[in-house]
Amino acid sequence: MAAVANSTPTGLIGIGLMGMACAKRLRGAGLEVLGYDVDPKKSVALTAIGGEAAPSIADIAARCAQVVLAVFNTEQVEQTIDALAKARPAGKPPLIAVCVSTCDPDKISALVARTPAEKVRYVEAPVSGTSQQTETGDALGMIGGDPAAAQEAKAVLDAICPRRHHLGAAGNGGRAKLAINLILGVNRAALAEGLVFAQTLGLDPGAFLKVARESAAQSQVMDIKGPKMVSGDFTPHGFITQTRKDFLLMLEQAKARGQGLPLAETYVSIVNGCVAAGEGERDNAIVIEEIRRRKPQ
Repeated sequence: MAAVANSTPTGLIGIGLMGMACAKRLRGAGLEVLGYDVDPKKSVALTAIGGEAAPSIADIAARCAQVVLAVFNTEQVEQTIDALAKARPAGKPPLIAVCVSTCDPDKISALVARTPAEKVRYVEAPVSGTSQQTETGDALGMIGGDPAAAQEAKAVLDAICPRRHHLGAAGNGGRAKLAINLILGVNRAALAEGLVFAQTLGLDPGAFLKVARESAAQSQVMDIKGPKMVSGDFTPHGFITQTRKDFLLMLEQAKARGQGLPLAETYVSIVNGCVAAGEGERDNAIVIEEIRRRKPQ
């Protein structure tokens, strides 16, 4: 691990799977991390890698120049930004908030418009990739918002997402992330169904996956989720509940614009089956189990 470069910590709010992946990237880049989560137990993992637990969001607002948000949904992002703006001490430069959460892009645009720029500058930075891919530096960042703020947060962005694209105004990063997640989720379901079908036909799923990886159907999903589906190891790198939240947001966004998403609707029904079976906190590769449960009508 690189030596700590300066004494001003980078804040982190949300210490779940993605939050911890970000924390490891930040620490690996030599940055101190001051983290907060509503569940104090999650701070244990942060302190184990040399981070510091913050007692409150206000403490982060007072001590940090930049903060990474890795919370669950749009509402939590709104609440956190409002709390940071309220707690940012007068006379200090604005806090730069880098948000890696997948959010409602329209609400993010509105949030940025109403947040006092002298208190908080918002950098939209959702990432495409699992928490494991983020931890290894393989996730892709989709940046939206003020380019000057993104440049000021370059050290943080370099640590979390070395590969990234700036897509313009705040909201555009989230729009791109939702569209990419739609493709990703449908690919995940297609792989799961193909594996179930191959096994139903009498093929060994592990051997079939090797062949599929060399076929015209090859996708990154086969490398990331295929082994989990074959082995039945559903240790989470991305929760089913998170996937469900994202897909419901996709459908909501599309409906508001008069567009149907038939494959997204089908995927939501599969994910809902997983949630109903008590699999909401398992890895999203577990969609294969719901497909196995489906029988002809």
